[in-house]
Amino acid sequence: MSKDHDRIHVDEKNLCSVCVSQLDGIYAELGLTDSELAILSQPRRIFTTHFPVTLSNGTTGMFVGHRVQFNDARGPSKGGIRFHPDLEVDHVSELAFLMSLKCAVVDIPFGGAKGGVVVNPKELSRGELELITRAYIREIADFIGPFKDIPAPDVYTDEKIMVWILDEYEHLMRRHAPAAVTGKPVELGGMSARRYSTSLGGVYVLEEAMKKMGVQKSDVRVAVQGFGNVGENAARILHELGYRVIAVSDSKGGIINQKGLNIQEAIKHKKNSRSLAGFPGSESISNDELLICDCDVLVPAALSDQLHVNNAGNVQAKIVLELANAPTTTDADQIFIEKSIMLIPDVLANAGGVAGSYLEWIQNLNSDYWEEEKVLKKLKNVMINAFQGVYSLYEQDRTPLRKAAYKIAIQRILNAEKLRGNLD
Repeated sequence: MSKDHDRIHVDEKNLCSVCVSQLDGIYAELGLTDSELAILSQPRRIFTTHFPVTLSNGTTGMFVGHRVQFNDARGPSKGGIRFHPDLEVDHVSELAFLMSLKCAVVDIPFGGAKGGVVVNPKELSRGELELITRAYIREIADFIGPFKDIPAPDVYTDEKIMVWILDEYEHLMRRHAPAAVTGKPVELGGMSARRYSTSLGGVYVLEEAMKKMGVQKSDVRVAVQGFGNVGENAARILHELGYRVIAVSDSKGGIINQKGLNIQEAIKHKKNSRSLAGFPGSESISNDELLICDCDVLVPAALSDQLHVNNAGNVQAKIVLELANAPTTTDADQIFIEKSIMLIPDVLANAGGVAGSYLEWIQNLNSDYWEEEKVLKKLKNVMINAFQGVYSLYEQDRTPLRKAAYKIAIQRILNAEKLRGNLD
């Protein structure tokens, strides 16, 4: 497991703090009632369970699992399952709320959920991990399912763990239910596009933003910070579409060439050498230097708090596409506004992942599996429509895109609650 995975839990706490600081002001601007604030501040359901599992050394360990379903007014709740030793129910609740907002921003019929088990998977064998996964699902099986709450991969969970979840759930329910879980292998009802849908969704949004700014693809130089799954796929897709990707980086540092990098070759180089360093035809660059390099589009796709008060003023990009969670601090947000840099917020930019899960869920429900071209077309429609809605509010109110996205999400959630009779 990578060190970056260990940082994700910390980074998402930063994401929550950024979101909360933004939302306090938005709630005031919207003039929300006490009842509306109560709906938005309290999760609908929280499940905490303690369950025993016999480990390979013959001892029995007691494990703690959580699942939070924050809001399901717009549809069944949706969110990842993670295995992490520092998992806390309050933090899980915050992430479930953020998932509620993300689903509402892209207008898919899901609420938000999140869950997992308090455990360090690096200390377990694969067999022990399976036993713990299945035991956890036995504890929450009555409260999840295709029309209740649909899990997906998250920190330290993957396609194989989704298979164990699905298999255990189907055994308990005594029926096939592929729509109960997303992020599955293609052979069991998953879809290959789901693996890169976060990156592709961000690219779709970026292209719409460029149209609004009157920027041509041939004029664009892109720098991507982060070369994990999201960053690597974003760089690859942009390169394949004809963009000039001039800089990329991983946790050890990066490379730059103003004439453009061959991303396919850079991917091969990293696979062989386990680092981007030394890639032929490039110069070394630090992650800090990449963020302020001479480029047109900056894609932070690594960790949180990368753009802050000390470097935001030196950012040269015209567009910042947040594929990472909370890479920009509130102070940096304000600096970008003053510099007329268009910041496409994470709640919109990286929502392609949950949009991809939505498309997998639909196919599973209908037992109707589409060609990849059809999947990508539908994903593009979801992301473009989401961007257009956020951008329209930006034009109407001259409010930053982040604030516009949050406002749209909040209003959609509260409207659903009103339609259900839970609010006046």
